[in-house]
Amino acid sequence: MAGSKDITITLYWLNDSRAQNIVWLLESLRLPYQIKAFKRMPSGLAPPEMKDIHPLGKSPVVSIEWPGSGKPLVLAESGNIIEYLIDHFGGVEKGLVPQRYARDENGQDTETESWLRYRFFMHYSEGSLMPNLVLQLILERIRNPPVPFFIKPLTRLVANAVQTSFLDKQFAVHFPFLEDQLKTAPGVDSSNGHRTGGLCGKDFTAADMLISFGVIAATDAGLITEYKFPEIVAYTRRIKENEAYKRGLARVADIESGKVTASL
Repeated sequence: MAGSKDITITLYWLNDSRAQNIVWLLESLRLPYQIKAFKRMPSGLAPPEMKDIHPLGKSPVVSIEWPGSGKPLVLAESGNIIEYLIDHFGGVEKGLVPQRYARDENGQDTETESWLRYRFFMHYSEGSLMPNLVLQLILERIRNPPVPFFIKPLTRLVANAVQTSFLDKQFAVHFPFLEDQLKTAPGVDSSNGHRTGGLCGKDFTAADMLISFGVIAATDAGLITEYKFPEIVAYTRRIKENEAYKRGLARVADIESGKVTASL
């Protein structure tokens, strides 16, 4: 396997997308990478040029050029990208995946709670939580479409019906679930009132990176409030205070402002 300095990693980044999860991961892995940025169209969709990179035409997409390969490997889907980068660039050694086995009182190697949580949240994030948050975004656009004013009451009526009959009921399950998972995360000492880490334990893992965009977006939008879900709000603050996360934000801010940034 070639060293990380011998490869070229490109993240095809789109504003207001889960590409930010990948930026955090790349910074945490300390990998050299470059960003090619795209902006959403007025419709909110990704520009058609992204289909030249991957047929699905959405972000995030990562390409990896191995020395001598002749053709870059193109990866789509957040979970797939994260798992590939973790597997190939030392994610386990760098603490982004919890220890899988521990010896129990009977001398048997059993899977740890932290690892089982990690495996679960790597599927839950995209499989259960994000579809509901994406639907919330779609409903907001239906409530305020670019149509004549006399039609807007009808679109709002439809959006509100979907909100109350389906989406609010989903959030009433998912947000309390996440709140409880953070309260019961293993290995976290909150006796001094200062909890650390995330959903799998005292350290952030790749699962936290995968779920981060959705949870932060829901909190910033007011769907998750400190009054109802203090643990989730505190969790989002811890993410934003993470040094690798802040480095990634700064790098993206430079790109959005037109500054030229070099690879690590």
